[in-house]
Amino acid sequence: MINSIPEEVRAFCEEHVGVLQSFTPASGGCINNGGRINGKKGELFLKWNSARRFPDMFTTEAKGLSELRKPNCITVPRVTDVLEGEVYSAILMEIISSGRRVAKYWENLAESIACLHKVTQEQFGLDHNNYIGSLPQNNSLQQSWVDFFIKNRLRPQLKMALDSGKMSSSDIRSFDELELKLPELLAGGAPSLIHGDLWSGNLMTDQYGAPAIVDPAVSFSHREIEMAFTQLFGGFDNSFYEAYQEIFPMEAGYQERFDIYNIYPLLVHVNLFGGGYYHQVMHLLKRFT
Repeated sequence: MINSIPEEVRAFCEEHVGVLQSFTPASGGCINNGGRINGKKGELFLKWNSARRFPDMFTTEAKGLSELRKPNCITVPRVTDVLEGEVYSAILMEIISSGRRVAKYWENLAESIACLHKVTQEQFGLDHNNYIGSLPQNNSLQQSWVDFFIKNRLRPQLKMALDSGKMSSSDIRSFDELELKLPELLAGGAPSLIHGDLWSGNLMTDQYGAPAIVDPAVSFSHREIEMAFTQLFGGFDNSFYEAYQEIFPMEAGYQERFDIYNIYPLLVHVNLFGGGYYHQVMHLLKRFT
């Protein structure tokens, strides 16, 4: 299995753990190669990919993980180092040892996510762009949440879908109608630090049974877009939402707004996978236009 790691990446790993003794591939990743590496000086988690195809992907992931670690709200892996090589890029981070969930796991997660969401700044966005899955995510700063949602979230995905033929010009014109209504439909609120890709696949349980999060797409956004995303692919346990609403209540009508916000990740999935996600997007769009 060690031989499956490219030479450039292997040399990077051995700078940190010594001569590699084993590599255990991780399951479930559809974007990056990765797994647990073990060497004479210790073990770490490794991910790697094409440096040219995904420039700065792991540099921005490291920045995102660091941003999420700062407020000390939840377990987040510490990054050891990032490689931006000639052919490959890679990231090394500490391993989150898996444990059994404690009884109040979902309530603890709600408290942790609310803690992150209470971290704020003056504008929506971030000081650097990053990725949502394997797609670029524009985080240029905006004073208005509606402007940010349209210009930085919807429009880049719509252009990508139009350019690739996954959506038509007529589809795009329907979004023009939605955008005119968004100032009335969306709630106000301060920019919140969000994970940005918070679903069960990026949620772990650490050795103490507490929640841990990985693979972020960090920005300072309206917190409702995060909570909406948690419901999109199966959702979390109801106790998570009940606890969050007690700790950091959302404004009335948030469930209706969730459907608007989930147009963004569904557009991402249109661009990544096509298929039925297009019909989900258009179904939601018709509700609001």
